[in-house]
Amino acid sequence: MLIVVRGPSGAGKSSVAARLRAAYGRGVAVVGQDVLRRVVLRERDVAGGANIGLISLVARHALDSGFHVVLEGILTAERYGAMLADLVADHRGRSHLYYLDVAFEETVRRHATRPQAAEFSPEEMADWYQESGLLPGGVEHVVPQASTLDATVARILADTALTPPGWTPRP
Repeated sequence: MLIVVRGPSGAGKSSVAARLRAAYGRGVAVVGQDVLRRVVLRERDVAGGANIGLISLVARHALDSGFHVVLEGILTAERYGAMLADLVADHRGRSHLYYLDVAFEETVRRHATRPQAAEFSPEEMADWYQESGLLPGGVEHVVPQASTLDATVARILADTALTPPGWTPRP
């Protein structure tokens, strides 16, 4: 299964991915845009960047190796949309795409609570922020800002039937 979690910086994508993996356990590969782009390649987010192909390659390899994949990142539609469309089209299993729709002010508030808060400023976040970055064709489930982390994870687990035996959502 392929699960894509997109949204603005500070929306909670990495937290959702980590919780999905924790809920399921082994067998889930988390493919993080920031890890591949910023850590592995140390590349800026530019059109045609090498990270786009690397993200696709890593996700495909994990899927082909029998892992469920949670692909998370800002993954802007104009830069990553074609890669995501190809990945979904080529995937033999089920694909579920989610967009965390969080207002800029809330992303700044959430970012201030993160361990990497000092790595980039609200001004830099403003440069990356897009009011509505949905992929074309209505292929994504929109998760509203009011959805808590627990509610978002529970929704994705329910939608995808990724729920492992004996799992119960937190209250």
